Amino acid sequence: MGEEPEHANSRGSHSRLEGTLALREPSFTGNVASTTLVGKKVKLRPKRLQDAVTDYGWRTDTELCHLDAAPPMKNSFEEFLSDYTEQLRHPVPGLRFAIETQDGKHIGNLSLFNCDDGKKKAELGIMIGDKAYWDQGYGKDAVTTVIDYVFTQTTWQNVFLKTLDWNIRAHKCFERCGFISKGTLHYNGCDFIIMEISRQG
Repeated sequence: MGEEPEHANSRGSHSRLEGTLALREPSFTGNVASTTLVGKKVKLRPKRLQDAVTDYGWRTDTELCHLDAAPPMKNSFEEFLSDYTEQLRHPVPGLRFAIETQDGKHIGNLSLFNCDDGKKKAELGIMIGDKAYWDQGYGKDAVTTVIDYVFTQTTWQNVFLKTLDWNIRAHKCFERCGFISKGTLHYNGCDFIIMEISRQG
């Protein structure tokens, strides 16, 4: 992939999809991510309902889904938005961020999930969904920014990820971020490389 991890297994103006629905923030306070992290090229901010439009476009994009070893979403936008609202209202454990450029354009998502406080580790997923921002260092900056946060502000000792074995671009980027290969995994007909970074290096 040159420089950007478009996908490591994980996932602006509104489009025409808004025509039939008004995107109103649900009345709740959810700890999707409690703070905004600022890197050199990106900001990692809490997810919000307005992200549904771009996220839906990425979840239905054939190329992006291929990189994520997942089929394109078949749900209508209305169905997706209903589920999206519930996920924001009742977030699963972990942290989910929108990746923005410094001028506020939503270009991707990053999440920490499968968090195990006992083993002090979490799994990383990242997607640069806006292809205009591939190969420009945005993914690398997002990863290094969240890793710095994890190892300075949490007790987690390890962060791992799974990426398709043929996604060489992602492998090289994660290696530059400090991840090392730890093994392989065959799942659902696909082969993945497991990579990990630890607080101890």
